[in-house]
Amino acid sequence: MIQFTSETCGNLDAATRREWLETNGIGGFASSTIIGLNTRRYHGLLVASTKPPVGRVVMLSKLEETLFIDGKAFDLSANRYPGVVYPQGLRYLKQFRLDPFPVFTYEVEGVEIEKSVFMVQGENTSVVQYELTKNNDPAQRNNLSLELRPLIAFRDYHSTTHENESINCEFESRPGLATITPYQGLPSLRLAHNAGELRKTGNWYRNFQYDAERERGLDFTEDLFNPLTLGFDLSLLLQVTVIASIEQHDLAQANELRKAEIARRNDIVASSPLADDFAQHLTAAADQYIVSRRDKKTVIAGYHWFSDWGRDTMISLPGLTLPSLQFDVARGMFRTFAHSVSQGMIPNRFPDAGETPEYNTVDATLWFFEAVRAYLAATHDSNFVRQELYNVLADIVAWHVRGTRYHIRVDADGLLTAGEKGVQLTWMDAKVGDHVITPRQGKPVEIQALWYNALCVMADLAQEFEDAHGRKQYSTMAGLARWSFNQAFWREDAGCLCDVIDGTAGAEVARDLSIRPNQILAVSLHYTMLTKERAERLVEVVQGQLLTPVGLRTLAASDPQYRGRYTGGPAERDAAYHQGTVWPWLLGPFVSAYLRVHESSVTALQQAAEWLAPLETYLMNEGVGQIPEIFEGDAPHRACGCPAQAWSVAELLRARAEITSGAG
Repeated sequence: MIQFTSETCGNLDAATRREWLETNGIGGFASSTIIGLNTRRYHGLLVASTKPPVGRVVMLSKLEETLFIDGKAFDLSANRYPGVVYPQGLRYLKQFRLDPFPVFTYEVEGVEIEKSVFMVQGENTSVVQYELTKNNDPAQRNNLSLELRPLIAFRDYHSTTHENESINCEFESRPGLATITPYQGLPSLRLAHNAGELRKTGNWYRNFQYDAERERGLDFTEDLFNPLTLGFDLSLLLQVTVIASIEQHDLAQANELRKAEIARRNDIVASSPLADDFAQHLTAAADQYIVSRRDKKTVIAGYHWFSDWGRDTMISLPGLTLPSLQFDVARGMFRTFAHSVSQGMIPNRFPDAGETPEYNTVDATLWFFEAVRAYLAATHDSNFVRQELYNVLADIVAWHVRGTRYHIRVDADGLLTAGEKGVQLTWMDAKVGDHVITPRQGKPVEIQALWYNALCVMADLAQEFEDAHGRKQYSTMAGLARWSFNQAFWREDAGCLCDVIDGTAGAEVARDLSIRPNQILAVSLHYTMLTKERAERLVEVVQGQLLTPVGLRTLAASDPQYRGRYTGGPAERDAAYHQGTVWPWLLGPFVSAYLRVHESSVTALQQAAEWLAPLETYLMNEGVGQIPEIFEGDAPHRACGCPAQAWSVAELLRARAEITSGAG
């Protein structure tokens, strides 16, 4: 259990850095800070996915809560307005815990109330419950009541709402249900409740301020609308319940929904590959990224603002599904992307509004091969691979040989070249306007590592599936790529690899000598082109130049282009995104590479476990059960970007399982 006492909850700065996340398996979510003070435009009690897993709309932003004791009002909420936090319900917050979902314990003059929030899987439904758990003065029981004021936004989750006259202030009310339809074209919000009193209000709450958006240089003010107030007499109710949904629910379902969700999460934790707290929390976190896209499965790259991305899905798939033996989920993900292959490429992104998928990456498709290899190694399910994937993979290789979008093609030296001016095809894809921050046109090092790995995977599959011609073709191609790679990329003077080589075979070649983490994939992937001696030297350089307590820097701190802070508006942050910022997902490949060159010795396994320890501390504390997208390059390595990222969680879980497996 992750929990925080009043010491943390009462500290505004510490509390607002800690964010909880609930998800529903179809792209929707609920999220806020541990004191209920929304610091992002993405925070809300019901962020519905209207076109699963995308089309996300902030419907119910929050519930303003007031407890009445003998007629005296105590506000349990907290909001940031210009120059003030009001009200300051954090003063009454005795504890916050994940058990297994968010539970807030408030204590006011001897009265203790527990509030819990969870989402229903497969539905845009959030259940909020309040229970009176202690009353030091039983005579006071007859003078206790709770008032809830829903604040609605009804807007795209990337934007903000402001007071307007187009809102429909009316709502439909019948016993136990209020239906709110403020704007045409959006689903109605249905509030099932057991309130004894419902009053129409129709008020705007103005000038909420979202500190995280202010820090990101984005619009950070919002007005929210309060259509009604719900009143609950706590002398008559054992439990106060509100079911917020775009579906219609009977309030009597609430406790059954709660029991079902607890049972589901217990099953998830039970599927953890290890019994330790870190692995179990990572397994629970991993489940939140696996979502449905129609009848298939995919991966939300990160919460709060990413949709499902091909690159992130393929990097994350082994860690999200294989350690917990969710092989059917893995198959569903493979089917989603195999059915979307176009000209030898898988989509890099399914847009949030549901338009045509975007095919603009060179590495996502190559990660597909490694994910298939890892799946086959874990399951030995060669029938599935033969029947549904092998021909797709063979067609992908053929397209790369003859050339596909963005000049992605195999060069005469057997290496893969890609790119055109102004287009970013690798994972280091930041741009500011037309300015490319990390130009990697030509032959990036990790693309060659992934290409070689893919060819070796295909050679193995061809042999298993008795495709003699394919076996010979892929083996020959891999041999040429290996020879060319070692000739072109190895830097004997530095003991590592170039990051990018720009130039076709036989032409004058420009080499990018930046020390970046991309080269670690040349050692960590299942098939490597490097000798043991070169691999050892490379790992030593990466360890010395890039390793931090929370992952690998994207650029050595000694480089003149290094940016140790990730601050400012979008342009400033994009300029630092891959110029020194630390990515925790890279710790996974680094651990694999380190264990490989040290042959998983006892000392190496102990060292690898120690490298994961700071991120366990983060997850159990500031991360509230999640691992973020990035950290700043400079100490103390402040968490930045998305507070919850799929490949961060997936690669740590995979690495944790690898360490344990190596230890026997």
